[in-house]
Amino acid sequence: MMKKTDQEWQAVLSEEEFRVCRLGGTEAPFSGTLLHNAETGTYHCTCCNVALFNSARKFDAGCGWPSFDLPVSSDAITYLEDRSHGMLRTEIRCAACDSHLGHVFPDGPTETGQRYCVNSVSLKFDQTGEA
Repeated sequence: MMKKTDQEWQAVLSEEEFRVCRLGGTEAPFSGTLLHNAETGTYHCTCCNVALFNSARKFDAGCGWPSFDLPVSSDAITYLEDRSHGMLRTEIRCAACDSHLGHVFPDGPTETGQRYCVNSVSLKFDQTGEA
């Protein structure tokens, strides 16, 4: 796993990227630049550039954050129990650098039944033009 100090992360991330990715924050709903992105490509971790989600697995959940039903591979994401805000949720993090991505919920509309609800700021989009 990629290890950097908070000071090293602050040197390469914007204030908002650091707050969300390294401190576990959340961007405001419907504010993210990738929410309505309909281009074909791959979504990578903002912090380490590892591929996390494919555009073919993205859908509009109406929740205010980009949503996917499956990561690019079973080992791309780590899952942690999150009991903050008086709720029980499953936090998702980048397995390569431990960046906070968002949460996964068992209410997705596809055959996987999953909704990976991800902060736009924790993702970088790479347009490939592939279907």
